[in-house]
Amino acid sequence: MNDHEYMNLAISLAKAVLGQTSPNPSVGAVLVQNGQLVGTGVHVKAGTPHAEVHAIKEAGSSAKGATMYVTLEPCSHHGKTPPCADLIIKTGIQRVFVATLDPNPLVAGKGVEKLQSAGIEVEVGLGHPEAKQLYEKFFHFIQTNTPYVTIKAGISLDGKIATKSGDSKWITSPESRQDVHHLRHEHDGILVGIHTIIQDNPLLTTRRPRGGINPIRIVLDTNLNIPMSANVIQDCAAKTIIFTGNSFDQEKKIAIERYGITIISQERSTLSLPEVLKKLGELQVTSILVEGGAKVHASFIEANAFQQVITYIAPKIIGGRDAISFVGGIGSNLVKSGKPLQFTEIKRLGPDIKITAKPGRM
Repeated sequence: MNDHEYMNLAISLAKAVLGQTSPNPSVGAVLVQNGQLVGTGVHVKAGTPHAEVHAIKEAGSSAKGATMYVTLEPCSHHGKTPPCADLIIKTGIQRVFVATLDPNPLVAGKGVEKLQSAGIEVEVGLGHPEAKQLYEKFFHFIQTNTPYVTIKAGISLDGKIATKSGDSKWITSPESRQDVHHLRHEHDGILVGIHTIIQDNPLLTTRRPRGGINPIRIVLDTNLNIPMSANVIQDCAAKTIIFTGNSFDQEKKIAIERYGITIISQERSTLSLPEVLKKLGELQVTSILVEGGAKVHASFIEANAFQQVITYIAPKIIGGRDAISFVGGIGSNLVKSGKPLQFTEIKRLGPDIKITAKPGRM
């Protein structure tokens, strides 16, 4: 194996734990001695040892003089765990390849600087394109203090998410729906509007064949109209946060909070998305999956409050001018005024097509 292959192995290790290390990034590390793989490591959960620690422990005495391949710059500060840079120096590792620097102000080049000051040869950038994609949610959160927003929808070929009666089960295939559960596992939170709760009474949980982490359930409910019988209130599968405006039934609020639900009220009659995202950032919610209806999708798009859009397109036409479209709102008067996007991935899932797009320029 060459340097690129070893780094690719480290990146694959990090990808395997996406979604379970938040608010920390998922990191993979590989140790090589004389052309032999002697240690691998991955950060499994926030507050536990980092990838470098696991790799060094597995390598044992073979770590001295070895080369390390790590997906993210080793930390140089004391957090919940000791600095990895100090352990790398103490172990006697001779060379370190780092895929990308950490923009966290607590690290931001300090880890590399500490290693170089100790005489360790450091090369930054091997596997950078893959690492940049791996850490796009984490980097966005660190740089903006707000969560990375993914808007997701299962739609028909003519862009409908439900018929005129509101029926939406099921537009897409089992393969697409299973992929959505992987998406939920990889995001800290899942956000819907009150209409989705009333119409579908969803669980908003992750149901993967081998298990997964349930995201925090976030509901936009300006007037606290949520039924007490809603699954997001009655079950204890995941934490639930409800955002409201300044006008609602105080007794109902108290009753809902008895179920352990967090209610966050804004001092205004209508909800402000920037305030919602700011508050979620303060709560260390690094990413959210928006699975709302047409109105919620429109509000995020009109506010430019999203980083990617994922649509699962079924080979089906629903038709009807009263059927519910993927995006509601007023819309653009001119085609040239529409939101420009760039397709970043197109793939088949069973009979469906999954399209990932990010904001772009025209």
